[in-house]
Amino acid sequence: MLSFRNSLLEGTRAVVSYLSTNTARFCVSGSELKLNVLHDRQNQCFTINLDNAGSTESAILRYNHEGNGRIHLLSTTVPESFRGRGVAAHLAKAAMDFVVNENLKANVSCWYIKKYVDENPHLGYKNHVVD
Repeated sequence: MLSFRNSLLEGTRAVVSYLSTNTARFCVSGSELKLNVLHDRQNQCFTINLDNAGSTESAILRYNHEGNGRIHLLSTTVPESFRGRGVAAHLAKAAMDFVVNENLKANVSCWYIKKYVDENPHLGYKNHVVD
């Protein structure tokens, strides 16, 4: 059985609904953007489809499973027109919630995810990060 937790992110409520064992949707409503974070376990990524003047761009966080309860968080990419609006924070939160919910340990290569974990000690992610 899959589990999730609701938590606050920058004054918003994050709601997670699982679509299947391979895909999860994280809905986050903010003052500017309503973001759906999709977790694609098969392709090992979290994505947000962003509408930009009628065209859709995607923000993506990539990871690899390393085995033995370990995951490697590789990179976060956000289209330039959406940078500075909290999109990467939503990806980082979804990925770290996945790590916690699955009781994994994370090797973090992405500078942004490292920063997010450091800036949010109250979320308890540091206990799941390894060097």
